[in-house]
Amino acid sequence: MTYRYDDQNIFAKILRGEIPNQTVLETEHSLAFDDIAPQAPVHTLVIPKGAYVSFDHFAAEASDAEIVDFNRTIAEVCRIKGVMPQEGRAGFRMISNAGADGVQEVPHLHVHVLGGRDMGRMVEKAD
Repeated sequence: MTYRYDDQNIFAKILRGEIPNQTVLETEHSLAFDDIAPQAPVHTLVIPKGAYVSFDHFAAEASDAEIVDFNRTIAEVCRIKGVMPQEGRAGFRMISNAGADGVQEVPHLHVHVLGGRDMGRMVEKAD
């Protein structure tokens, strides 16, 4: 499959320093920052620095170093934000939307880490 990356999306602009962000953690291959319109007490976005449209694109084409770094960055964000259930916290939800049916708004892979309250059911049963 061919993925077309739009280098004018908001996350590409954040990575280039054109738009400020509230950085939580930055690594060689990833950036984590607080969402500007949080949907929970903890709402942090984690993005790879590479030009990946969605998780399937990232999983298919990213280097091993990028994949490891991205996943470890997510874990470290959960620790920093105090939502790791292994540390006696109540837990978190991690969401990554892809494509139109997944209601992806920004065409750059991003994971939402949400927590700090009961997140409720993930998806309601379809009729």
